[in-house]
Amino acid sequence: MAKQMLKNFIIGFVLIVTVVLVGSFYYKNQAKEEKIYNVMDQVILTLDSQLKLHEMDDLKTAMLLSKNEGIVNALENDDEDLGYKILADITSSIEKTTSISIRAQIITKELNIFARSWDSIYAGMPLGDYRTDLEYFKTHKTPRASIEIGRRLGIKATVPIYKNEVFLGFVEVISFFKPTTDFFASIGVDLYVLLDTKYIDTAVLMVNNVAIQNYVVSNLNYNYNHIQTLGNIDFKELKLSKVVHMDDKYVFYKTMYDGASLPIGAFVLVLPQKYLDYFRKPEDDISYLINVTRSTLYDIIKKDKYAANAYDDYKASSMSYLKDVVSYEDKQLFLEESYKKLDKQSKDELIQMVLERRIVKKIDGKIR
Repeated sequence: MAKQMLKNFIIGFVLIVTVVLVGSFYYKNQAKEEKIYNVMDQVILTLDSQLKLHEMDDLKTAMLLSKNEGIVNALENDDEDLGYKILADITSSIEKTTSISIRAQIITKELNIFARSWDSIYAGMPLGDYRTDLEYFKTHKTPRASIEIGRRLGIKATVPIYKNEVFLGFVEVISFFKPTTDFFASIGVDLYVLLDTKYIDTAVLMVNNVAIQNYVVSNLNYNYNHIQTLGNIDFKELKLSKVVHMDDKYVFYKTMYDGASLPIGAFVLVLPQKYLDYFRKPEDDISYLINVTRSTLYDIIKKDKYAANAYDDYKASSMSYLKDVVSYEDKQLFLEESYKKLDKQSKDELIQMVLERRIVKKIDGKIR
């Protein structure tokens, strides 16, 4: 009898311990999953906030430029040299005072480049083939800032210019997600702005950008360390579930829309698992961002300065053949220099370069 009671006690004790352990394990997994989704929501909300912040900053600058009497008169009188001088002087002064680099351009009502702050050699170049988003202003007079596809994907803050109710053209401020990418990197999250490859015929300056499955990476200052993970991920699953765990990383997904609310790609954010505990719970009194100890994560923003530019001697057509042999450390400088050179090519020249590169790839694939 005593033996049977002891046996029943042991069985009961084992069952209780098993239930407690299983329950504890289940609770921990549930709590962890809940935290992951909370962090994802916080990260996505922060992304929306950062994008809106930079859109509004660009829009404010564009609106101020549109009210500049010198710019308006230069556009009205078709004085491209004066327009460039005024625009370049203003943006240069802003950069010297604030260290903020601004890319601004003036576009005629015929959708030709009138002046750009970063060069003076492509006045008169037509933009209509690249900038279908400007059709919005055929029926609207209000300024807008949105993510748009041009020769590159970027945030474009566009303000129509009027004088005495007569439409003259546009002032536009353009940015390419660098501040947003840097911000997320500083809190341990890596941002990838991905454009659907079906738009690459329009975004001709991005033909040499890193490709991830059916996307090309649009932001230059991304973290290359996660490219292999993203290359192996199931984007259909990611798009459906919004979060995937792979290679000890949490990958978050948000659809990217242009100004016409058309899906054109995705924002993908990667959070290494080891950084998950740096984020506070949503019920805490202070922002989760405060809990990120930036100096203990890693030094994110490196401002390497080069005494000489190694790519000065290469033509635009040669740069496309160098991209596969450039080391990761030099990738950002290489891409920046490539964009500068490619930006000076006409559409026909760019198409010819793409065709020539495709032919070489095809030949390389057959000859043994």
